[in-house]
Amino acid sequence: MQSPDQPILRDIVLVGGGHSHVGVLKRFGMHPVPGVRLTLICRDTHTPYSGMLPGYIAGHYSYDEVHIDLSVLARFANARFYRDEVRGLDRAAGKIICRERPPVPYDQLSINIGSTPQMSQVPGAAEHAVPVKPINGFDARWRLLLARVRAHAGATRIAVVGGGAGGVELTLAMQYRLRNELLASGRDPDELRFDLLTRGPKILPTHNARVRDAFERVLAERGVLVHCNSDVVEVAATRLRTASGEVVDADEIVWVTRAGGAPWLGATGLALDADGFIQVTDTLQTVTDPKVFAAGDIASMVNHPLEKAGVFAVRQGPPLAANLRRAVEGRALNPYRPQSRWLALISTGDRHAVASRGAIGFEGAWVWRWKDWIDRRFMTKFSDLPVMEAETATAPSSVKLDQEETAQAISAIAMRCGGCGAKVGATVLARALGALQPVDRDDVLIGLHAPDDAAVVRVPPGKAMVHTVDFFRAFIDDPYLFGKVAANHALGDIFAMGAEAQSATAIVTVPTGLESKVEDVLLQMMTGAIEVLNEANCALVGGHTGEGLELALGFAVNGLVDEDMAPVMRKGGMRPGDVLVLTKPIGTGTLFAAHARLEARGRWIDAALVSMCQSNRLGAQCLREHGATACTDLTGFGLLGHLVEMTRSSGVDAELNLATLPILKGAEETSAAGILSSLQPANVRLRRALRNQQEMVNHPRYPLIFDPQTAGGLLASVPAERAVACVSALRALGYEHAVVIGQVLGQGEALEPIVLTLR
Repeated sequence: MQSPDQPILRDIVLVGGGHSHVGVLKRFGMHPVPGVRLTLICRDTHTPYSGMLPGYIAGHYSYDEVHIDLSVLARFANARFYRDEVRGLDRAAGKIICRERPPVPYDQLSINIGSTPQMSQVPGAAEHAVPVKPINGFDARWRLLLARVRAHAGATRIAVVGGGAGGVELTLAMQYRLRNELLASGRDPDELRFDLLTRGPKILPTHNARVRDAFERVLAERGVLVHCNSDVVEVAATRLRTASGEVVDADEIVWVTRAGGAPWLGATGLALDADGFIQVTDTLQTVTDPKVFAAGDIASMVNHPLEKAGVFAVRQGPPLAANLRRAVEGRALNPYRPQSRWLALISTGDRHAVASRGAIGFEGAWVWRWKDWIDRRFMTKFSDLPVMEAETATAPSSVKLDQEETAQAISAIAMRCGGCGAKVGATVLARALGALQPVDRDDVLIGLHAPDDAAVVRVPPGKAMVHTVDFFRAFIDDPYLFGKVAANHALGDIFAMGAEAQSATAIVTVPTGLESKVEDVLLQMMTGAIEVLNEANCALVGGHTGEGLELALGFAVNGLVDEDMAPVMRKGGMRPGDVLVLTKPIGTGTLFAAHARLEARGRWIDAALVSMCQSNRLGAQCLREHGATACTDLTGFGLLGHLVEMTRSSGVDAELNLATLPILKGAEETSAAGILSSLQPANVRLRRALRNQQEMVNHPRYPLIFDPQTAGGLLASVPAERAVACVSALRALGYEHAVVIGQVLGQGEALEPIVLTLR
């Protein structure tokens, strides 16, 4: 693992989470290069292993058994994980163009994005067929197809286009699963009919006759009708038409053929083959640009034409990792020599498989068990990750730098000054902030881009000023998302008070490194932040940026309220008879503690980040419109801590229903495993406020009432007669987890004011 005080000197960016790149991440996690930072950009958090996908379709494996969690793997490799979609490449500037965030700079780039269905070449295919590739998105499409087949009355005819190993294997897997589904529901499995179409004269054209004979026999025994020499030229909602004029009726159409390169590659200037795949040399560098590598299905080796098989992507992982390492170190690269023959284990859907290697072919249930053992062993490499200690910081002599970069590196490694000597350089700061466009407000007289020492804002007549400040270190490796969460968190106090946000000043700490690396982190982080601030009509008017060991961000925010109503909502206004409404689920503390320990599933973290990036602005307005008597946003003190603040200042007691608490996915699992935030022990001291904690201490949600929240939801008391309408309105605004979690009681004689229930 990389040392946290090692300055960043080079960036390797991996686009796509394919089989080659998971190997690269594992190897760099085991043996990092000091001063080299990895960034993974991928649309999906969980990437499927193609070798086990048919087994998953057939129902032999669970989702997690066949998917590699890129979030966990990237964390292990000390790599930044950007969940985004790449739209282009600016090779002149050395930057990757993404859909949501600012361009991402690279020193070395590797592309492993698999293939893309070329369905537009066949009229109607894109509208009516289900593509298998890219396989990282097939699960959602398969679930929809599965639901349609379950709901389809009577006979269902399914056509699979593609007679290679992928098409044959998928056909048999789907048939096995769907027949079992119909049997389980009491329906006749013979309602299913399968057609397999291939443009060639035979199926499995790259395999030997013995293997083809085996699958021809199995397909015939299973009643699958095979159409050879059937090049599909038109697709409609319920039929296919081939070049020979044959028409095949189908209720569902699955596309397992004619894949090519992603469309955005055409504008990169990289040399592509006839199918749009990136042409690479033996070192896996593109023939056009030595700084750009490619591997897996997206790569087309000019000296070694390869079949699009997962085995090659897996085996390209080690040489790709080695050559990326050598490239940043300025050493000569080594060629990759693919094997001329390889072993393919192709399943028949029913825990039976056929082995194919050159002229050799054999089959049996034992072959499936062999395949299962090989596949599970492969997946274990990416799920059972060793605990790695951070390496001691050393001078990054292995990274090749030019003269100017060497001077910057020496400065970054040297003893750093304090005071104003720890500020980020003016040139770097000007470049990073110059790209930001804060919202224009008439009451901001001097703002971010003015050269003055401080901002000047006007307090409009009849308004009162609301001030708040928040600051914390980064808890995720994506500075763009961190900027969004930090800004949302800071604005929460303003919205909870019923105020509108006016202006914000930023406090930033950024790790040392080459100027270009510091600039990129600032730009990514502040772009995310300013998107949130602008959406709230809050002007970023200035700030301070300094150096530190860890990335950190905070904001001092000013808000405005009407003087005669200031503040509209406080913590101390709760009344007996009110109900307690919570707008967002809880659990961020335990989830991100687990994330740091590689114990949280990536989809749990994704869901938590979506919640944390949701603004409280509309929720606060809704609560105010429905007569909220008190309100606060949930942050570090957790649900119980903030509720105690409200009850004490209001002179009331409260009843909290654990059964109705909205919980983020995975939070109960991680807290039950004893993985808790470092702030949890301090929050647990408030258990003295609980009247009946001994009755509830073993409930799985009990620890979560102490869980510290980042950018949490709003906790409010609302008149009981307006609660149903309030929750309904909140959900209509996008707060889908908004719910009543308890009620406000009159103050009793007991010292403990909070009662827990499980109603």
